[in-house]
Amino acid sequence: MTEQEEDLIYRMHKLVGDRWALIAGRIPGRKPEEIERFWLMKHSEGFANKQREEPKDHSKINSSSV
Repeated sequence: MTEQEEDLIYRMHKLVGDRWALIAGRIPGRKPEEIERFWLMKHSEGFANKQREEPKDHSKINSSSV
């Protein structure tokens, strides 16, 4: 999923909710099942917990503590 596709999915979901076919219709080459799977993966409880534990910007890690 490209960054632009992800952005469009979030914006469309805010407007139309879980209407995956409608959202997929705005993204060439994507099926409703792909969009729904992406959404569920990003919003599942396990994924959210994993994201909180792993810093995205590794430059913020103090090198003196390593």
